[in-house]
Amino acid sequence: MLGSGTLLVVLAFGVLSAAWWGLDGLFGDAGRANDLAGILQAVVTAAAVLVGGVYAAYKLQVFRDFAPHLTVSHSISHRPVGESYTHIAVTVSLHNGSKVKVSVRDGFFRVQQVAPMSDQEIERLYAQVFADKLEVDFQWPTLDEIRRTWSDSGGIIEPGERHLEACEFVVPRDVESVVIYTYFHNPTYVEGFQTPEGWGATTVYNICQQ
Repeated sequence: MLGSGTLLVVLAFGVLSAAWWGLDGLFGDAGRANDLAGILQAVVTAAAVLVGGVYAAYKLQVFRDFAPHLTVSHSISHRPVGESYTHIAVTVSLHNGSKVKVSVRDGFFRVQQVAPMSDQEIERLYAQVFADKLEVDFQWPTLDEIRRTWSDSGGIIEPGERHLEACEFVVPRDVESVVIYTYFHNPTYVEGFQTPEGWGATTVYNICQQ
C-alpha cells in the first residue's frame, strides 16, 4: 500500500514538470508559478489523505490482530464400563491464534443428555424457554459438570501454542446422545478490546452410532 503512495508522488512530479513547461508562454513566469503552486497543493493534499487512510487501516488491523482469541475444539471417545455405565473421554484443544498471550483463569466441562427423550420431556423443556419469552438457550438435562481454575502462570497460552485439557464423564448406559459443552474465560481481563468474555465450543456426540 505504501508503494502505491510513492508511485503517486512520482507521477505527481511528472505532472508538475509537464505543467511547468506547458504553462510557459501562456501565463508568463508569475502565472506559471501560481498555477504550479496550486497543483502542488492539490497533490500534497491527495497524498496526505492517501497516506492517512493507509495508516488508519493498518492500525485498525494491528488492534484487531492483538485482540486475544482462542479456538476451542473437542476430541471425544467412549467405552462401556461395568454393566450399566458408559465412560466418555473428552480432550479439549485451546489454540491461541492471536498475536498476544491469552490467560485462562477458569472454565467448565459439561455433559448433557439429548437422547433418549420423550415427547413430553421435550415439550416441557421448550415450555421453559418460550412460555415466558425468556432469552435463554434450550437447556438439555445436565448429567455432570466439571469446573477447573488455573493460577496466574498455569493458564497462559502463548501466541501460536495449543493447550490440551482432558476430562472424563461416566453416564448411564441407556444414554444414546449427549451434548459436550466447554467454556473458558478470564474474569479479570479488563483491556479495551471488543472481544467476548471467553471462548467455548459445543459438540453433539452420538454414543449409539459410534
